[in-house]
Parts: sequence; structure tokens; C-alpha cells
Amino acid sequence: MVKETFGDKLLSFIIHALLVLALLAVLYPLLFVLAASISDPSKVLGGEVWLWPKGITFRGYEKVFQNNDILQGYGNTILYTVIGTAVNIVMTILAAYPLSRKDLAGRGFFTAFFVFTMFFSGGLIPTYLLVKNLGMVNTMWALIIPNALAIWNVIIMRTFFQQNIPIEVQESAQIDGCSNVQILVRIVLPLSMPILAVMTLFYSVAHWNSFFSALIYLTDRSKYPLQLVLREILIQSNLKDMVGTSEESLAKSVMEGESIKYAVVIIANLPVLLLYPFLQRYFVKGLVIGAVKG
Repeated sequence: MVKETFGDKLLSFIIHALLVLALLAVLYPLLFVLAASISDPSKVLGGEVWLWPKGITFRGYEKVFQNNDILQGYGNTILYTVIGTAVNIVMTILAAYPLSRKDLAGRGFFTAFFVFTMFFSGGLIPTYLLVKNLGMVNTMWALIIPNALAIWNVIIMRTFFQQNIPIEVQESAQIDGCSNVQILVRIVLPLSMPILAVMTLFYSVAHWNSFFSALIYLTDRSKYPLQLVLREILIQSNLKDMVGTSEESLAKSVMEGESIKYAVVIIANLPVLLLYPFLQRYFVKGLVIGAVKG
């Protein structure tokens, strides 16, 4: 067993200290927002809330859920996230698997073509006109189809297939009469659960937090995702602040707006925070073994 030198111990201490600081930098804002969302807004505005809630109240959550659109927004977002993530995963697999095969003619050209699209965008106005001409404006497909494929994720998945699925296994399956589709479904995908979990998390979080596409393409309020509904709640709260008719009513509106602001942050992020622990094991493993090596 190699004995650690003083330099090794010092380096280990510095690394652990930096990791603890990074953890605190990430964890404290979450705890503060949670505490502020259930604290008396006057104490929050007064700077009395640091970590633990003070003057516990759920007024902010009550005001948010009094909005009839909030549950509909949740339902829309769940629908868009599930369908969008499924489309993303299927498209990513169908693009990454052929690019991982050495026997694909023109593999280098197709890979370069995919990568080329990462550096250039069609622009907002041409994209909007294309979506409009395809008849997808004010439909959920305007949020899904234009973002059906993320090239960076294709490269990551392709690298995973190349490095972690033995080519000998695939060749043996071909000798036994398996087609490429059968090899993909019966061999490659069952061995690729870590990277599939990573891609699922990446895509689902992106869809859950999607805001700009819905703002551009959706006009029907009944189709608004959660993020747009929460935006409207915040705007309504700010408008109340500006139209206060007296100091007392203005102060009350400001305090209500403060509670609503923090409650909205928790409501928007809670599903993702609850989902991540269940995928953490696959997430870490997939990131490590699916990383692009230089």
C-alpha cells in the first residue's frame, strides 16, 4: 500500500474543501428559495430569512394555485415533455447507431454534416415561417419537431455505442442472421441503459423548462405550458404592485408578489428535483463512460 505524503494529503484536503464550497454554492440558493417561499414576506424583504423559514405561511402557494390555469399548465407541460422526450430519444438513437457502425459508407461525411449544423442556425424568422408554412403554429408539434434532434447528444450516444458495445457481439449476431434493426433492439439498446437515462434526463429537463418556443408559437391559452402560466402569474403580480392606490395596498401587493415569486420557483423546479435522484446512478455512469475522449 502506497503511503500518502504530506503533499498528497494537502492536495486531497484542498480538493475536498473546494467540492464542499461548490456544494454549498449550489445547495444554499435552493434552501433559501424554499425557506423564503413559506416565510412571512415582510421578514424576507427585511433580510431576516437566511436558511430557515420565519413566520411560516403558505400564502404564496395559495395565490399561485388560485389561478385556474396552473393545473392545465402542468398537464400540458407533462404531455409536451413525455412526447417530446420520446421523439428526441428515438431520433437520437436512429442517428447515433448508424454513425457508430464502421461499415456505414460515408460515415465521416455524415458525421461532419451533422457537426456542421451545430455552428449555424437558420434564424428565428425563417424558422418561424417554416413552422407556420407546415401548419404547426399553435400546436404542440411546434415545440417538439424543430427541436427533435440535438447534435451534441447524437455525438455522445454515438461515442457510447462505439466504446461500450463490442463490435464482435454485433458481428456474431449478424452471422446468426440478425438484421441491423434486430441488433439495435435486442443487443445495443439493452446494453445502453446508462446513456439512455442520461439522454432522457437531458431532454426531459429541456422540455420541462422550455419557454421561448411556447412564447413564440402558441397563442391559445389552453395550450400554454407551465412556464408560460407562471410567467403570467408573475406579470399579474407585478401589475398589481404598480397600480396600488395607497401605501398600505402597495406594501401588501409587494409582499404578496415576493411570496408568489419564490413559490413559483419551487413549483416549476420541484418535479425535476424529484426525478433526478431516481436517475442519478445511471446519470453519473452514463456521463463517465459516454464521454467523448480526445
